[in-house]
Amino acid sequence: MGNQMNHKDPGQIYVMEQNVSQKESTVPFQVYDFHKDIRNILTTPQIRARFLQFDVGVTAQSHTHDLGHEIFLILQGQAEFTIEGHSQVLGPGQLCIALTDEAHQVRNVGDEAVIMYLSVTPHIQPTHTYWNEDGAKMPPRFVLNTAYDVEVDRTTPTDEILDQQLAAAEAWLAAVEANTQTQREQIAAYKAARAAGDEEAAHAARDAMWEDLYPAYGSAFVLADVWNNFTSRTVDTEYSGP
Repeated sequence: MGNQMNHKDPGQIYVMEQNVSQKESTVPFQVYDFHKDIRNILTTPQIRARFLQFDVGVTAQSHTHDLGHEIFLILQGQAEFTIEGHSQVLGPGQLCIALTDEAHQVRNVGDEAVIMYLSVTPHIQPTHTYWNEDGAKMPPRFVLNTAYDVEVDRTTPTDEILDQQLAAAEAWLAAVEANTQTQREQIAAYKAARAAGDEEAAHAARDAMWEDLYPAYGSAFVLADVWNNFTSRTVDTEYSGP
């Protein structure tokens, strides 16, 4: 599915990706140009990154992100950002950040199109949270993956996607449980090593903690990827399969 990970075997995807990343690539990396690539250029559960254009006079709807921080870098034009009620105008080369749960809005206040780079991490649906005028949180809005320039899966049956969701959740739980046990053991080992003044043993315990910690994060991203696929399906009015 475009930039998304393969959904067929969520329990093994993260390990497979790590193995692939260690191999020497024979494919040149891609270069993007904000003059012509006005789109999402990377969409994964870890991060969504894009170039975005705002025409003169355009104002985005104020919103927050439940999980993600968002970074904005202005490349062209003049954009007024309002973050948590504070407004500033940014020009080319200037950057601002909206942290998780911080209400933010952008408006083109110049006489030319604004082009910006933005990234949100992580990218997990629902990606945007909207609020009523009285400050009440509105129901979550799930959207098609095409909104993020990711191909929509219309071939996998819904029940199979749900089975993938459950398998990914169970794999994540197993990784978390394994990591928790390792943390218990290695934290005790680290404390003992510190008490003994054994720096080498302390570092070995720290490294062992990391060896079980990063797969737990990887499993969480696999779960998020399947979740994004499932939530896209729930709003796909063109899907006609089982």
